[in-house]
Amino acid sequence: MAHARLVFDQIPDPNIAVWNTMFKVYVQNELYKEVVLLFNHMMKRMDITRPDCFTFPMVLKSCVKLSLALQEGEKLHCFLWKIGFQLNPFVGTNLIELYSSGGRIGCAYKMFGEMIVRNVVAWTCMISGYISSHDVVSARRLFDLAPERDIVLWNIMVSGYIQCGDMVAARKLFNVMPNRDLMSWNTLLNGYANNGDVKGCEEFFEEMPERNIFSWNGLIGGYAHNGQFSEVLGAFKRMLSESAVHPNDATLVTVLSACARLGALDLGKWAHVYAENNGYQGNIFIGNALIDMYAKCGIIENAIDVFNGMVTKDLVSWNTIINGLALHGRGDDALCFFSRMKSAGEKPDGITFVGILCACSHLGLVDDGFYYFHSMIDEYLIMPQIEHYGCMVDLLARAGLLDQAVDFIRKMPMQADSVIWTVLLGACRIYKNIELAELALQRLTELEPKNPANYVMLSNIYGHARRWGDVARLKVATRDTGFQKLPGCSLIEVDNSVVEFYSLDDRHHKTEEIFGVLRGLMKSLKSSEYVPDLLELRQEI
Repeated sequence: MAHARLVFDQIPDPNIAVWNTMFKVYVQNELYKEVVLLFNHMMKRMDITRPDCFTFPMVLKSCVKLSLALQEGEKLHCFLWKIGFQLNPFVGTNLIELYSSGGRIGCAYKMFGEMIVRNVVAWTCMISGYISSHDVVSARRLFDLAPERDIVLWNIMVSGYIQCGDMVAARKLFNVMPNRDLMSWNTLLNGYANNGDVKGCEEFFEEMPERNIFSWNGLIGGYAHNGQFSEVLGAFKRMLSESAVHPNDATLVTVLSACARLGALDLGKWAHVYAENNGYQGNIFIGNALIDMYAKCGIIENAIDVFNGMVTKDLVSWNTIINGLALHGRGDDALCFFSRMKSAGEKPDGITFVGILCACSHLGLVDDGFYYFHSMIDEYLIMPQIEHYGCMVDLLARAGLLDQAVDFIRKMPMQADSVIWTVLLGACRIYKNIELAELALQRLTELEPKNPANYVMLSNIYGHARRWGDVARLKVATRDTGFQKLPGCSLIEVDNSVVEFYSLDDRHHKTEEIFGVLRGLMKSLKSSEYVPDLLELRQEI
């Protein structure tokens, strides 16, 4: 583009065809700001060359793409009105899109009403504008008035109902469509997924006469969007075995994310090999997903190897590796990567500092933690959120500075949430501070009155202090909540499938073998002179 512009600037008096060619290549390369600047330069030479009907749509499109270009677009509209171009159907369509994208739906409708010739694109832009303004009623009214409705317009109207969460209306409109293409089916499929109707998504997927990669991604993404990660892996395996469709980078990112949530390391490794063998080795999104998967599956060295092997890294790459290292208690390495990040010229954000503060917490670096906390505000102008304050409370609590942690909570500019008070309660359990534990429980009962786990934790603290009367009182309070503590759950990958285990769970078909191994482990522990804390176990039960 630099060479193209150099040649253009050397032409003494370029005609309108040359100007339009320059505008076109800027648009094709998404250099929309350059289009606007070049057009302003053209306006200064109006005595030599005047824009035509091909010029304005490209300039208006560039104004739409630039988030702050509405004012520039309005100036252009005034100019178009003066020279009589605004009634051109192509120019008018772009003006409708300009005002709709800028939230000026009234101006867009006025422009639509003034058009002498309204093509299907103008109707589409106007209806899309109403949908973007969340006015689906006006969109449907205009849709019903449209003299001709192509499949694109039908799909846009269906999408409008989906965006408003009205899947019943979307399905009714889909059912009366005179023609449906695969995009129509995929649009409704994603609508079910994004609106939380997993069963509807599954049933609609089975109805589809044909499926492409976007169809499979819609189903897999629907499971992921609704937290059904085991079903993500099941649908992925079905895709590989039943269809001729090959996964793309979006599929692999979703599957790797599910593997990270479930600890499905073997399938994650398979996806890694598949990505490398199918041309995705340099894909930054897959690289980031692999770092996250290996870190959450406990193989942090593999995560580091993936990160170091990435040619291109973005902010997500740095945040993922820093937070992964902090999660594994490797605070020194996390801080080292943060230094590398700054040296690489990557500007940190709030997520970066969550990892940094967690690293300081695991290392017990109280002073360093406060230094990074203040540098986040002073140096990077990042306003701390509740998670950053939570990290600071955890930092103080882990270091045994419980009074300072309480003082920090009281000085916070926002109300502490249940996570922060739970952190403090857990630290009180370690440092056996009954007074502050009672304060934490008082706050937790206000925030989570129906969570019995908080009572159990304080009961354990009372038990260690042998205050049996308080233990009995809390048992009664726990029973009065009417809720039971959720049992602990573990996930493990065995034979290419993920198995869930709950506390006292005997549903697995190999329960006897599992408990046999557990008894053997207990014998080995006892032979090593391990003494379990039966008092705490009794309180948990």
